[in-house]
Amino acid sequence: MYTAHPDRYADMPYRRTGRSGLKLPALSLGLWHNFGPDRPAETQRAILRRAFDLGVTHFDLANNYGPPPGAAETALGEALKADFARYRDELVISTKAGYLMWPGPYGEWGSRKYLLSSLDQSLSRMGLDHVDIFYSHRFDPDTPLEETMGALHTAVQQGKALYVGVSNYDAEQTREAARILGELGTPLLINQPRYSMLDRRPEDEGLMDALDELQVGSIAYSPLEQGLLTSRYLDGIPEDSRAASDSPFLNTDALTEELVGRLRALADIASARGQSLAQMALSWVLRGGRLTSALVGASSPQQLEDSVAATRDLDFSDEELARIDAIVQQ
Repeated sequence: MYTAHPDRYADMPYRRTGRSGLKLPALSLGLWHNFGPDRPAETQRAILRRAFDLGVTHFDLANNYGPPPGAAETALGEALKADFARYRDELVISTKAGYLMWPGPYGEWGSRKYLLSSLDQSLSRMGLDHVDIFYSHRFDPDTPLEETMGALHTAVQQGKALYVGVSNYDAEQTREAARILGELGTPLLINQPRYSMLDRRPEDEGLMDALDELQVGSIAYSPLEQGLLTSRYLDGIPEDSRAASDSPFLNTDALTEELVGRLRALADIASARGQSLAQMALSWVLRGGRLTSALVGASSPQQLEDSVAATRDLDFSDEELARIDAIVQQ
């Protein structure tokens, strides 16, 4: 039987989410990739156990994570039953709905019917009576935002979610979502945007400013740009890499000579800091405390350990930040 490490809270920084009472670990575990029937179940459970032992108390999912869709939630449900049942109140478990999950007109986007049906299915797969955070995974241009936010509010009223969030919403969409939820009495807890050294749209397009203004939390996905901001591609494209598989999230066309040159220059800065490129990329998104948490994936416990080590050095000199900006923006 799994027993959690007694010192699991000793080293991980925890940050308050917006103005709520909920704190999240600086690094959260995302189950977007690596959790499904194509991976050994024991490896998946080992990653989750190691995460919790390191103080990573937040496991982030969505209804369509797999493959196939739903597989990640099923895998987590099995791990919760086997290893984490007695630790449920120490965990923050989140899921989302918005992307295609089943065929027909009610299987995606932001209708009340889809969101609440999807949440019921997610809870069933995970064997839970509630999640801690339920997200609208993407803005639906064809459904009134009042309906989408009303569905999130209903999930809280029904006791099936403790908090609600949005993902892939821009600044104005987030402001309006926060206004509607505030009027309903269910505050917007958090926004989950894509954000990294190479993708700064949350800063450039005003989302981070809006979140500061609204006192809403933030958690970044793809802080390593689907593996680009690691050492994996500094010397070519490995045969077993995501880029070599022509994944829809990363393909060989993205890895130009110019980009690889910039990645190598960033890796040199990381090395001088005593970090890997991946660790520096995680430290960079967490710098200054503006971001609540960053999501990392892991294909092994060791990879997770390497990511968590990034939280030991979140400070950058002005010179380091200027050099990073010069490389990224050239």
